[in-house]
Amino acid sequence: MRLCSVLVLLAGLWFTPAMAAIGVYEFDSAQQEETFRELTRELRCPKCQNQDIADSDAELAKDLRDKTYDMLQEGKSKQEVIEYMVARYGNFILYKPPFMASTMILWFGPVIVILLGGLIVVLRTRKKPRQTGDQALNAEQQQRLQELLNKDKEN
Repeated sequence: MRLCSVLVLLAGLWFTPAMAAIGVYEFDSAQQEETFRELTRELRCPKCQNQDIADSDAELAKDLRDKTYDMLQEGKSKQEVIEYMVARYGNFILYKPPFMASTMILWFGPVIVILLGGLIVVLRTRKKPRQTGDQALNAEQQQRLQELLNKDKEN
């Protein structure tokens, strides 16, 4: 019985950090909570790179969630929060980067690669006109071939 108590206590200690990572935020309105959820889904964690700040367990993502919450509590709009984050971390923090000269490769790169790949496939599979055996033989070779064929008929 004592061993069970110790195991339960150890299990509780083991899972405490995971439970501590979940933040609880109090909002003034449902609209403010919805804005917070949208923002945390649209902003990418700079450390994790492939997770939004809502799903990331990184300390930086928690700081960004806290900053987003604080800014919304101060009355900042969604766009103001996004502008702050972009000014601090660059366009990389956005899952949908804006269309600019520096991000054109992100928008057009996949299409260009697909088009080039299709062009290469078409050019490589195109049939070249094949020469027949008669066209490839010169006059002397044709004469020799004819002699061989005539000999074969005689036998």
